[in-house]
Amino acid sequence: MRSRTLARIAIALPTLLVIWAAIFALLEAAPGDPMAELPATIPAEVREAMREALGLGQAAPLRFALWLEQMLLIEPAVAIDALLGTSLAAGEARILSWQTRGPVMALIAQRLPQTLAVMGGAYLIGTLAAIWLGVASARRRRGALDRAGAVVASLGYALPPFFTAAVLIYVFGISLGWTPTVYDTTLDVTDWASFGAQMRQMILPIAVLSLQTTAQITRYMRAAMLDTLERDHIRAARAHGLPERRVIWHRALRNSLVPVVPVIALGAPQIFAGAIITEAIFGVNGVGQLLVTSLRQADLPTVQTIAALAALAIVLANLASDIVLGWIDPRLAAPETAPRNA
Repeated sequence: MRSRTLARIAIALPTLLVIWAAIFALLEAAPGDPMAELPATIPAEVREAMREALGLGQAAPLRFALWLEQMLLIEPAVAIDALLGTSLAAGEARILSWQTRGPVMALIAQRLPQTLAVMGGAYLIGTLAAIWLGVASARRRRGALDRAGAVVASLGYALPPFFTAAVLIYVFGISLGWTPTVYDTTLDVTDWASFGAQMRQMILPIAVLSLQTTAQITRYMRAAMLDTLERDHIRAARAHGLPERRVIWHRALRNSLVPVVPVIALGAPQIFAGAIITEAIFGVNGVGQLLVTSLRQADLPTVQTIAALAALAIVLANLASDIVLGWIDPRLAAPETAPRNA
């Protein structure tokens, strides 16, 4: 198990570096100049000095090497300084936004709690609902619940997040008045009343994102459970008189999760794409809205850092998937042995 994990980490590191290099190359070729919005009265020598201050006068490989050093060494050292009160990164150059001239990681840190609250809640609810619905649909194949699960999966795949968000806002926010239509990012949770207000304003964004998650995972969970229920060890467990609930949730579920865990792990970062649209619609002041704003303003360092962190999340999710699979099915973590010659 340990050797397999180390091998996966050894593969993940160069993969991440290649992805980051591709992100840098794509954004390097994209149009956008931080000096474009400055007044035309600024002299050319001042503009050139400002470009040098932002590091734009250096060659692209040097700027990528500097950005890589900042991502891997300086920014983690800044985080350690903030947690432990040390001074590891004192005086070091950080990744700066072209628009705010402030550290990009500080902007992301300000927005990240809102995004994690919405995305984390949506993915947790959507995953648990998908597992339950997939298991229940497989147990009652071609029944009413199975048809309901198929409808939910079809709607989640067919309806884009912006359409689902508009419908939910009109029904529950405008017509019924049960939930707010705009997310209040300035709300400070200090008592039970403010906690209830926070929960109410999270209902609609979480519902939009969790529908997408449920639709994606339900189909895989149902197919995996149907395949597991036809295996001999499940028939033997039933023949020995084990309760159906124990057969399903203690025997069949573990085997069914083997093909589903990679879908769950790799789907977690992908929900960020839906969160970008959802945050813009509901006014959630999160990382997704920061990405949209940075794209409009051609703030390439911010866009590049957010994209790099999303790539890091995907690589870490893939690595976590391999570790969890080895725990669920120890056979996957066992070292491969060469077959003997007869």
